[in-house]
Amino acid sequence: MAKQGRIGQRLVGLFLLGCLLFNYPLLALFNVRVSIGGIPLLYAYLFTAWAILIALAAVIMERSD
Repeated sequence: MAKQGRIGQRLVGLFLLGCLLFNYPLLALFNVRVSIGGIPLLYAYLFTAWAILIALAAVIMERSD
């Protein structure tokens, strides 16, 4: 039961990190007219942050303590 509690706490922390990453102040920082490889910076930030959150969720769920 303790393992499930730790996993739940980590997932809640990951959710809060996602809320922070996709909230207005950080999105406004990346909303500029700059391109990375032809992709606007805001889109690159959104997809990179999304991929990182998915990877972290996979690590949390697959990790055996």
